[in-house]
Amino acid sequence: MKRAWTVLCMFALSAALCGCGKKGSQDATQDSGASASQASSQPQASSDAVAASGALVRGPLASVGQKQLPDEAVETLRLIKAGGPYPFSEDGVLFRNSATLLPQHARGYYHAYTVRTPGSADRGQRRIVCGGPRKQTGDCYYTDDYYASFKRIAQ
Repeated sequence: MKRAWTVLCMFALSAALCGCGKKGSQDATQDSGASASQASSQPQASSDAVAASGALVRGPLASVGQKQLPDEAVETLRLIKAGGPYPFSEDGVLFRNSATLLPQHARGYYHAYTVRTPGSADRGQRRIVCGGPRKQTGDCYYTDDYYASFKRIAQ
């Protein structure tokens, strides 16, 4: 009985947090410092479509070349390849991809890194998320809107 109650509570909480499938999961944030308004303030970079069943079908992510990235993002990629040292203790932490904006992989595949923002008093909203073994930059994504949208970094 206790297990059934726990499952029911988890289902109700999930439905409440996700807005019953009405785009609530896109508003989820990955870092503890973000508010929902920060995460939902920008449009998605990927082309999304709704299938006949009502399920959200993700299109391919936009790409950005390394030459098109801000200098600070290029420096972050260099630090990732070198294995650090990183400017913030939060760099290299697990990125859960709970909003599934990136291709799905097993837990532990993605890690997030700060991209410095000139003039910002805190870490800012820019990040690079890389998948695969550490020090590898072959599967990396750039966001300048705190995980609300991503662009794949072309090699």
